Amino acid sequence: MKLLLKYFSNLTEDQIDKFERLESLYQDWNLKINVVSRKDIDELYLRHVLHSLGIAKLISFKDGSKILDVGTGGGFPGIPLAILFPECSFHLVDSIAKKLKVVNEVVEGLGLTNVKTTHSRVEAINETYDFIVSRAVAAMPTFVHWTKGKIAKKHNHELKNGILYLKGGDLAEELQDYKKATIYNLSDFYAEDFFETKKLVHLPLKYRG
Repeated sequence: MKLLLKYFSNLTEDQIDKFERLESLYQDWNLKINVVSRKDIDELYLRHVLHSLGIAKLISFKDGSKILDVGTGGGFPGIPLAILFPECSFHLVDSIAKKLKVVNEVVEGLGLTNVKTTHSRVEAINETYDFIVSRAVAAMPTFVHWTKGKIAKKHNHELKNGILYLKGGDLAEELQDYKKATIYNLSDFYAEDFFETKKLVHLPLKYRG
């Protein structure tokens, strides 16, 4: 938590309470259904919460925004972002039911009312969103194909509607066909060694009616 407050010092009491409860909820549920590795549970705030909130270092979602989290796994980046932006709607999607079981329990345990979950492949989702977020579930060309036609027409942010993708390593090859993609180094936002190779990619996507 200290780590979180170091970078997000303007949290409300309610947000601090939710972020504090996150750890015990994940520890409890992870013993029943393993969705996060042992090491990652011990460093939950560094490896999952702060990593997810790297997106919030680039953009502050405006009230009323709709965000889709694809391949949410244990609920990242969706749950930390939903705590940080309580007036935005988050739709967390995963094709693995047991992972969503944990997500649903954590959402319920925290009393988050701005999160819905769907057990599905993302291609089957027929809604549009301001942004699509994810943590390295596939190479960018595959991910773009999956999420085609899911971006809303109206832009409400300075950052154009599209994909916000958390990924590590050298992205040059998989992004070579996406001239409009911008890569941000998370090490510009966070001092910890863990973020040295971590990146955030913004890829604006056109609305397809």
